[in-house]
Amino acid sequence: MELNPNEDNNLPLTKFESMLKTNHVLFFDSGEFENIVHHYLSQGKVALAKKAIKLGLEQHPTSTNLKLFRVEVYIFEDKLNLADELLNELHELEPLNEEIYIQKASILSKLDNHSKAIKALKKALELTDDVADIYSLIGMEHLFLDEFEEAKYFFMKCLETDMHDYSALYNIMYCFDFLDQHKEAIEYLTTYLDSNPYCEVAWHQLGKQYFSVKDYKKALTAFDFAIISDDRFIGAYLEKGKVLEKLKNYKEALECYVLSLNLDDPTSFALLRIGFCHEKLGEKDLAVQYYKKTIHEDPLLDKGWIAITKFYTKQQNYQKALYYINKAINIDGDNVVYWKHYAKINHRLNFLEEAERGYKKALELGNYELDTWLLRADILLRLGEPNAAIQSLLQASEFYPENAEIEYRLSGLYYTTHENDKGQYHLKNALTHNHEYAFILEELFPKVVNKPQVKNLLKATS
Repeated sequence: MELNPNEDNNLPLTKFESMLKTNHVLFFDSGEFENIVHHYLSQGKVALAKKAIKLGLEQHPTSTNLKLFRVEVYIFEDKLNLADELLNELHELEPLNEEIYIQKASILSKLDNHSKAIKALKKALELTDDVADIYSLIGMEHLFLDEFEEAKYFFMKCLETDMHDYSALYNIMYCFDFLDQHKEAIEYLTTYLDSNPYCEVAWHQLGKQYFSVKDYKKALTAFDFAIISDDRFIGAYLEKGKVLEKLKNYKEALECYVLSLNLDDPTSFALLRIGFCHEKLGEKDLAVQYYKKTIHEDPLLDKGWIAITKFYTKQQNYQKALYYINKAINIDGDNVVYWKHYAKINHRLNFLEEAERGYKKALELGNYELDTWLLRADILLRLGEPNAAIQSLLQASEFYPENAEIEYRLSGLYYTTHENDKGQYHLKNALTHNHEYAFILEELFPKVVNKPQVKNLLKATS
């Protein structure tokens, strides 16, 4: 039981803290010590909890519950051997104490021995009348083992025992989502809501499931019921806004997002969506205003920086787009999407060295999309670096073997560097894979197309 400073039963806590200040040892019964320790642990005040356990055991050396609190602290401090030794001693004295098995399971879980942890928890299940928490703990152990069906079963058992354990409900939905069982999730939530028709959490989850299967009208109804059940449920307003956006009803979506701001501190997600809705409604000044609020609220949210960069790109205001993407890169230089935008904007501005740098960085960060390789190679060609372009495209061909766009470029580049045999080899490959892409040679390598050998190959396959 968590102690409340305003309650009479808080007198032992006040007395205990007074004792610590004066160093006068006072007597408490074991139950009072247990409440004091529980209070400190629930507040995260481990040092004070340890003092209370120590003094408690000095006054009540046979108290099993205080010793179990000591085990809990040992586990928290990763002193697993000490915890295990003490549990073994307690097991000898009280082999039917379910808390011993629960703490044993906690140790086994920390050691990644989740199967044995489940066995220990099932033993605790046999010994206790308070089964809800243990069902939940078993479910978590199955999650650690990626056993989602089993986890779902035990979370459901938990929810059957305590219909208001919403953490169990969230975990059930997590399992359904991971298993891609949206239809089954909808059926389960519908049944649950028959017994709990005003459960805003269940309506919210039902709306999300309908959203996943793109049944937006039913999703909207579910979110409306969530709001009826709790008109201050921010998550329901945000999700309703997302549905309305999908239905292209941007004015109503905007109202939902604005309402969410009135209920609590602004979230970067809501600010971003407000900006997007204003943009869709053609209200450009308001859109920019909210995009700026988004990046101010959460500078680490990449979607905010990308939104304002895309906005200015669409307006063909490339200088401002470049300004914002540079600021984004300064915050997170390992964001591959930032570098792709950086490259594209510089490309539009004809800043070829910077554009090439952007595409190269994107590749280094693992963006192996075909257009990244091709655009970088084309820029290297324009920069007069055909050998670097060849090396880049040879790397690309490892990811996209037998790709005509790569082969035509390699052919043109090898002919440009006077390696005619290699140029011929890649041109034959390119023509075999896709003759229609031959225009790539004409566009990028007009001099190469006029070579007799190339003309003959093109004619022979036309």
